[in-house]
Amino acid sequence: MKRITLLVCLFLALQGTGVVFADPFDVVAKRGMTGETVTRVQTMLMSAGFYYGPVDGAFGSGTEAAVKAFQERLGIPADGVVTEDIVRLLKYAPKTDNTPSRYRRVMTMEATAYSSEDPGCGLYTARGSRLTKGLVAVDPSVIPLGTRLYIPGYGPAIADDTGGAIKGARIDLAYNSRGEALQFGRRQVTVYILD
Repeated sequence: MKRITLLVCLFLALQGTGVVFADPFDVVAKRGMTGETVTRVQTMLMSAGFYYGPVDGAFGSGTEAAVKAFQERLGIPADGVVTEDIVRLLKYAPKTDNTPSRYRRVMTMEATAYSSEDPGCGLYTARGSRLTKGLVAVDPSVIPLGTRLYIPGYGPAIADDTGGAIKGARIDLAYNSRGEALQFGRRQVTVYILD
């Protein structure tokens, strides 16, 4: 609630300072666009707690939904189009505690970590992706493969792998090196299952 109040105050303050809000044709990014500008918008949306998808520079449905959610919080028309004014508001949006603004479910899970450098681990996940940070192993009866997740302290993730010891409320987080995986160790994590 505090974040919403700050965003609304920021919006009203900018209006009161003579900032001229952009013409609807002053589009910075919209669905279907790609490139560095979209990457910057995705990064700002993620920092503000509205976007938890891949920061890939492709303005798809997930990015559009995040822009609309941000616009709705400000009480302005939610068209999903990023103008210069939206960019300005995103720059000054309060940073979040990295809790997603939209999710289906939250679970507390016991987490371990692994990498392709670990003995017995292959280079590819159960779904055929090259093993890299951002892919996690789950029990598919608990979290279906392909599910998008957010794990504070780890970041956005996709349930892409399985493991013999990963049963029930356990999750194995992939890292790019064995050193990073060993440094993580074993701990309890909060797992947000995203929309």
